Formats: sequence, C-alpha cells, structure tokens
Amino acid sequence: MARTTHINTTKHSRFWEIDLLRTVAIIMMITFHSLYLLNYFDVHNTGVPGANYGFWWWFARVTGGLFIFLAGVSLTIAHSKSKRISGFLLRGLKIFAWGMAITVITWLISRAGYVRFGILHFFGIAFILAPFFLRFRFINLILGIALLATSVYLWGTSFDFPWLLWLGLMPRGFWTMDYWPLLPWFGIFLVGMFCGKILYPQGNRRINIHEFNDPVTSALTLPGRHPLVIYLAQWPIIIGVILALYPANVLPYFPF
Repeated sequence: MARTTHINTTKHSRFWEIDLLRTVAIIMMITFHSLYLLNYFDVHNTGVPGANYGFWWWFARVTGGLFIFLAGVSLTIAHSKSKRISGFLLRGLKIFAWGMAITVITWLISRAGYVRFGILHFFGIAFILAPFFLRFRFINLILGIALLATSVYLWGTSFDFPWLLWLGLMPRGFWTMDYWPLLPWFGIFLVGMFCGKILYPQGNRRINIHEFNDPVTSALTLPGRHPLVIYLAQWPIIIGVILALYPANVLPYFPF
C-alpha cells in the first residue's frame, strides 16, 4: 500500500511551535545580553565579551542562528498568505533603520567597538533580499549550504579593507559589540526558507501537530510573537537595572 503524507490544510495566523521556539531564543538572548553587560560595565567578570570559541561564543551564535532560521521559516509562511513582497521590503527598511539607530547609540558609548553591522542590520538586508529567493525551494538549500561553506573557508581570514565587513570579510584588528554579516548568516536564513517551504507548504502545517489553545501555551508563546519589540526593549531595561544597582560602574560609560 502506498504511503501518503498527511497535510493539515487548515491555515493559521500563527503556529505555536514556531512562536515557542522563538520564545526560547528570546530567553537565551536576554540571558546572554545580561551577562554581557554585567561584564562590560565591570560589575561581574562573566567572561562573556571576551569569550573566544568557548561555550558563550557558541551560545550567542546558536541563539542568533535560531532567530535567523525561524525568520526564514516564518517569511515563507507569511508569503504564502500574502503574495505581496512590498511588506517584506518595508519591514526590511524599518528593521535596518533600527539597526542604524543602534549604530549611533553604540558609537556614542564606544567609539572603538560600536556596531557597524549587527543583528538588526542583518535582518533588514535579509528581508530586502528575501523576495528574490521566494520562488526557490531546493535552490535555497544549496545556496545556503554554499554560503556556510564559504564562511568556513574564510574562517580566520582578515583583510586590509573595511568596505565588505557587511558581507563577512573582516578587516584586520576589527572589533565590535555585535556582528552578524551575510556570511554565513544569510545561508542560515535561506535554509530556514527551504524548511519553511517543506514543513509548511502553502502556509499549511505538513505534519499533524496538536493545536494548543490554552492560557499556558498562549503565555509561553507571547514573547515569541513580539521579538523585535523585546529586542529593543531589553537594552534600556537591563542597563537601567544595572545602573540602578551599580551607578558608579555604569555612569562613566555614558558621554553626559
């Protein structure tokens, strides 16, 4: 007897499993940034900012990679429900503008390590580029793997020019608080788009998963429905708490 694949043909505005995974990524993000700022302001030596290829180095990249992968998945679902690409372009410009605001703020705090191309810059460019790849499926997987392989090949290589740092070609002596170039991270985004096409064809969940509609699930997935708001809000909240508790450590870092 031929085996058939069940596809849940009911379209939902949200899928709880995606929002829950994004909530997990948010918890990881806030944990890392809290430890980072405690170390940055010399409150407690957590070792996070100086972590090179150790646990916290990988922790940060797994966290960001999970956000990026889920964004690729979610984008294909959103496109299946609204074929207009103008929304993605506008969202990309909006997120990139927030990224530029982060650039200005961090430049005021740290002229040496200010954010040139951080996670918001990346998402802005990724959403602008995404419409060119929405027609593809397996090609996105191949391109994603190729970008990842290129990044591995260039691992540890530095260059004498800074103009392509957004691509992933780091200039010599480069240091920044936040760095998410297109290599390798747009590769993760494309793999997410591929998985979105496979796991949620036409915006439908391919695998039949129980649909939870209880208050607990709603509460657990609530943060995952508002990642940008939480990302922006976490910084003044975390810094404000540290400032209130350790003003002598924090105030010297601000130019006012």
